[in-house]
Amino acid sequence: MSDRLVTVEEAAERLTLHPKTVLRYIRDGRLKATRIGKSYRIAGAALDAFTGVAGGKAETGIGARTTCIVDIPDIVVDRAERLTTFLHSAAMAGTAETPPLHLETAFDPSAQAMKVVVIGSPSDVGKLMEMLHLQLKARP
Repeated sequence: MSDRLVTVEEAAERLTLHPKTVLRYIRDGRLKATRIGKSYRIAGAALDAFTGVAGGKAETGIGARTTCIVDIPDIVVDRAERLTTFLHSAAMAGTAETPPLHLETAFDPSAQAMKVVVIGSPSDVGKLMEMLHLQLKARP
């Protein structure tokens, strides 16, 4: 998208959302916008960043990536499903500037064990592992 400003209605149409949802995102600070009179205008670059579309900058290098494999023994299927949902939600919580995390989970019902594989930048993987550790420590 270019540097042109779009209205809330145009942004809602592009995002396939209701205009009130876009307004809520603006008020919550999740979507950058400028107030002009009684309405908002959203810069094309801000809308691209919100949707995760890459900007015009090309990266010279991907940077360091790390792979982490975690084995979780003695876990029941319900707990494994909750952890999987939590981890996937946390992995998607990055911004357009952060490289995406690759996350895979597997549960073995016969062994009552779960395996988590995460690939991403060392800092992002570390943060996700801290969150996993807190979740495992919080509930037996």
